[in-house]
Amino acid sequence: MSITVTTTAYSQDQEAITQIRFAVFVEEQAVPPELEMDERDPLCVHVLAREGDKGVGTGRLDLEKQGKIGRLAVLPGYRGRGVGRLLMARLEAVALEHGLSRLWCHAQVAVVPFYKKLGYRVISDVFEEAGIPHQVMEKWLSSPFRPD
Repeated sequence: MSITVTTTAYSQDQEAITQIRFAVFVEEQAVPPELEMDERDPLCVHVLAREGDKGVGTGRLDLEKQGKIGRLAVLPGYRGRGVGRLLMARLEAVALEHGLSRLWCHAQVAVVPFYKKLGYRVISDVFEEAGIPHQVMEKWLSSPFRPD
């Protein structure tokens, strides 16, 4: 069966989004549940990857925070199958639809190579968030003028 990725609202697919994020962040990575779901969720644009009716990956774009990508999660059995790339491609398309030329994220150090393959670059030192080492990364999407 093929993977489809759709843009959605948190209120529309809250159950699937929550299930994926709890499986990945809370159960697998031991992020405290009270930190995982936050007040930004209803304000963000979400993407949801499905195989049939099953949610298998998700991510969000915070337009009010100048294009912050967050909460990118793919269920373990679906990693290495391009689901993360599909989610990021949809998030980048949404950003362009909203006139953004730059995206940024707090990437877990373990997945920095994934983001680098997609054209993101590290722009910070390592810092801790929810007990996990992260770095800020960014990607310029459509601006012809890019800062050094």
